[in-house]
Amino acid sequence: MSPDFVVGIARQAIQVTLLVSLPILGIGLLVGIVVSLVQAATQIQEMTLTFIPKIISIFVGLLLLLPWIMNQLMDFTLEVFSKIPPGAR
Repeated sequence: MSPDFVVGIARQAIQVTLLVSLPILGIGLLVGIVVSLVQAATQIQEMTLTFIPKIISIFVGLLLLLPWIMNQLMDFTLEVFSKIPPGAR
């Protein structure tokens, strides 16, 4: 395996990781902003109030996005396995 091959696989792995994690992080960000706006409007500054909505929304997001995430990860894994030269197996 050449260094170019390894760098290409590493680059693709980082891309897949970002692609899979960004929707979940975006959900957490949006819910955090909404909760912060509600806290600012009502002047309720309870620190634990932000965690429960974020945890629930991220859990629901994972449940809804899990088939897509698994499909992305399986496609990447199959592509990596198909690129491995037969002599290296």
